[in-house]
Amino acid sequence: MRRRRKGITHRRKKTHVSFCFVPNVFIRGLILIQSLGFQEQQQQEDEECGDGEALDALLADLAKVNNSRERASKLFQWLINPIPIKAFFRETWEKKPILVQRRNPDFYKGLFSTAEFDRVLREEDVQYGVNLDVTSYTNGKRETHNPPGRALPFTVWDFYERGCSLRMLNPQAFSSTVWNVLSILQEQFGSMAGANVYLTPPGTQGFAPHYDDIEAFVVQLEGKKHWRFSFWVFSPANFDQADIGKPILEVVLEAGDLLYFPRGFIHQGDCLPDAHSLHITISSYQKNSWGDLLEKVVPAALEIAMEEDVEFRQGLPLDYLTFMGIQNSDKDDTRRSKFLSRIETLMKKLVDYAPVDAAVDQKAKDFLHDCLPPVLTPEELASSVKGAPVRWERGRVMDVGGCITPQTQVRLLRAGCARLCSDGEGVHLYYTTDNSRVYHKEELKSFEINPEHTEAVEFLIHSYPTFVTVGSFPCDSAGDKVVLAELLFERGIIHTAELL
Repeated sequence: MRRRRKGITHRRKKTHVSFCFVPNVFIRGLILIQSLGFQEQQQQEDEECGDGEALDALLADLAKVNNSRERASKLFQWLINPIPIKAFFRETWEKKPILVQRRNPDFYKGLFSTAEFDRVLREEDVQYGVNLDVTSYTNGKRETHNPPGRALPFTVWDFYERGCSLRMLNPQAFSSTVWNVLSILQEQFGSMAGANVYLTPPGTQGFAPHYDDIEAFVVQLEGKKHWRFSFWVFSPANFDQADIGKPILEVVLEAGDLLYFPRGFIHQGDCLPDAHSLHITISSYQKNSWGDLLEKVVPAALEIAMEEDVEFRQGLPLDYLTFMGIQNSDKDDTRRSKFLSRIETLMKKLVDYAPVDAAVDQKAKDFLHDCLPPVLTPEELASSVKGAPVRWERGRVMDVGGCITPQTQVRLLRAGCARLCSDGEGVHLYYTTDNSRVYHKEELKSFEINPEHTEAVEFLIHSYPTFVTVGSFPCDSAGDKVVLAELLFERGIIHTAELL
C-alpha cells in the first residue's frame, strides 16, 4: 500500500482517481466535493471529454466543435478531469490547492515529452535566457547558469548531467500541440494562457521556495516530483527554508497527475532520487485582478474629474504641511480630521467619473496582445484567407476563386478574436489572428473602422457562432456590406460557411 504522508488526506475512487487537500485548512472543500453526487457527475464528464483519451484524438474531436468557447470548456474539462468545471470554479479556483492522482501515466501523453525537448534543442533556435534557463538550488542557494547565445544539445545535456534543471520558457513557440492547447484554453480564462516546461534530474532541486502571481496547473508528464507548500503570501523575493517553516501541504506527483494551486502560495519542488521529472505548468490570470483594473480606472477617473468638477481643482490648505504627513500622524489636531474627511468626500465623488467600460477595453486590448493566434482547423483553414488556393503557376495566377457577395455566409474565426474599442477620436478593431506564437514579438494588430460600419461589426461579434449573410449586415448600402466583409476576410478575422 502507498504510505500516507503526514498532513494529507486521500480518498480513492473506483476509477483510481484521488484528491488531496490539507486537513483543517482545506477540509471544508473536501466535504463539499464529496457531497456533489460526485460519482454520477464524474461518469457523465468522462463520457463527454474522454477519460484518458489520447490528446491528438481529443484535439481532432474538438476541431469538430462549432463554438470555440464550447471547445475551450471541453478541453479544460479534460485537463482537470474528473472534477466538474462548475465545482472547480465554485470551490477551488483562487481558493486552495488540489491534487488529482490518476494512476494513469499516459493521461497527458502527447502534450510534451523529453524526446520533444531534445527535438526542439536540435531543430529550433533556442536562446539562453529567452527560451531556456539552466538553474540549480543547492544548500539554500539558487543559481542561474545561462551562457550567452544559442542553447545547443551538447551543452544543455551536459548541464543536465551535472544536476541542473532546465526550464523552457515558451514551449508554445516550438510545439504545435502546446500552442494548440493554450490557444484554446485562453478562451476559457478570458486571460492569457501561458506555459513553462521543467526538466529536473533525479535527486535535485532547481528553484528556491517562491510564490507566483498566476493560477498554476502543474501537469506531470514523466517521472515524479515532490512538492511542498507553505503559507499564502505575496512577497517578491525567494525564501529561505528557515523562513517558511513546515509545509502545510506535501505531495508527490507522478506521470498523469495534476496539481492546481492559486497565486500567492509559497511552493518548491524537488526530484526524488529514483526518477527524473518532466512537467509543464499551464498558467493564467496574471495581472487580472480588480486591483489591476482599478489601476486603469482611477487615473482616468481623476483626469476627467479634474476637468469637469471644480472641487477637484480647488487648492490645498495653505498650512496642510504643518499637520499632515508621517511626522504629524500622531497629532491630535482637528484639522487632520477635516482634511481626511475632504479626501473621503472626493474619493466617493470620483466614482461618478470612472470610465469603467473604457478601462475594461484597455484590459481587453492587453489580453488580445497577449493572445496566441488560433490554430485553424482544416475546415477553418480552407474557408479563410489563409487557406485560399490562389497561387502563381505556369506563368499566371491560378485559382483566384469566387468573390464575396451579399449571399455569402460568414462569421468570426473565433469568439474572442476581435474587439471594437474607441480611443475617443475613432473606433478601432483589434484582432488576434495575426499574432505571433512568441510573446509580444509583434505589436497589437488593429485598424480603424468607418463609423457607418461599427454597428455591422458589433452585429458580427454578437452573432457568433452563427453564420450570417453579408446582406444582413446593418450597413447603409449593399456595397458597404461587401466592402466590410472583404476587409474582414482579408485580415483573417472572418471565414465563410462555404468555400469561395
